Amino acid sequence: MDSQNSRELSLREMELEVEAEGREWMRQRLQKKLQAQADRLGGVFPPERAQGVASAGAADASAQRVGPSPTGGAVRPGSG
Repeated sequence: MDSQNSRELSLREMELEVEAEGREWMRQRLQKKLQAQADRLGGVFPPERAQGVASAGAADASAQRVGPSPTGGAVRPGSG
């Protein structure tokens, strides 16, 4: 038991502690495996964009309407 913990843990607290340790162990293991594969395959993720290529967000932003709805907020027939 940790020296910082002066009282005994309940079974639920022990369970949560062990689960958290397990998640951290699995996260580290996955990170190592992914890094090893990335090192073997090479490359950068996400792929670097070529200069002059607009992001999808920029195209979406121009399609968004600003201002009041032309229908005054009413739903058009067949739109929903």
